[in-house]
Amino acid sequence: MRFWIINFAVTMLSFAIAGVSGIFLVPFLHKLKFGQPIKVKDGPKWHAKKQGTPTMGGFMFIISTVITAILGYWLYRWSTNPDVTSKATLNSFYRLLSVIVFAALFGLIGFIDDFIKVVRKNNDGLSAMQKIALQLVFSVGFLFALNKFGDTSTRLDFGFFRTPELHIFYYIILIPVIIYLTNAVNLTDGIDGLCGSVTFVAMLIFTVCCSILGSNEMTYFTMALAGGCLGFLIWNFNPAKCFMGDTGSMFLGASVTGVGLVLHKHLLLILVALVYILEALSVVIQVSYFKYTKKKYGEGRRIFKMTPIHHHFEMSGFSEYKIVITFSAAGIISGVLGIITLLAF
Repeated sequence: MRFWIINFAVTMLSFAIAGVSGIFLVPFLHKLKFGQPIKVKDGPKWHAKKQGTPTMGGFMFIISTVITAILGYWLYRWSTNPDVTSKATLNSFYRLLSVIVFAALFGLIGFIDDFIKVVRKNNDGLSAMQKIALQLVFSVGFLFALNKFGDTSTRLDFGFFRTPELHIFYYIILIPVIIYLTNAVNLTDGIDGLCGSVTFVAMLIFTVCCSILGSNEMTYFTMALAGGCLGFLIWNFNPAKCFMGDTGSMFLGASVTGVGLVLHKHLLLILVALVYILEALSVVIQVSYFKYTKKKYGEGRRIFKMTPIHHHFEMSGFSEYKIVITFSAAGIISGVLGIITLLAF
């Protein structure tokens, strides 16, 4: 009972910090003229009216998550009086800290990207290669930390099937997976309230899974981020008063990926992150098909009206509210399937 009381308190405090911080952050971003540049080719033409909406609002949930996750963890440890010097207790804290640092470093990549965009007053920030190079370095560091703090298994766990120990190949496989998933979350941030809502759902699902697996320390992070996302959505629901920017979406991407890898349940990660995965996959399919048809027929053809796929639904007449509800519902369904597979296998 104490465990869930602290978790609830963490969620509410994170929600309050994120929501209240917007009162100060949004006017401050306006004052600095840190508005989001909009390229019509990156979304439906009516998104042009969102030009200048303050960006980097992800700081709301980044600050609230970091503060309340660590506070919640230490409150729980203090209330249960464990031996904080034991290796198991220290490793659990270091794994939590590794996810927080990993997410913060990816948030830093996003911040640099956002800062360059607002300074240049266009939508060109870091180059793709610069982003990937930084993501590669931080991903390697994160996997090294997990190995050092107790996760020495190199088996891929798909529930009904587990690979043998893959040794170094495990990490070679996971690095592109991390980069794909974190950028997939970034791509999901394309309409008001979408990325925050889908991530709120993902963190609730992960909280249940962490509890089932006995990874209690991670629930303070997942619930802190859930509360932070909810507080941010006050400012981000349509019509958005503030965007999370790459600062926020890269933090969320690393958070989702980091929690999934700490749990070492790879099928679960796929199911919880399925909405993001399909968002990025729609871009891959569209670009590949366009290039193929251009080479074969002399002109590129498209499967979707626009990608990522949330723009396809938008171009098909779905309101932003309806897309957010639909995608969040899809996240709930795939997440519940993840919980079922966790219990079944």
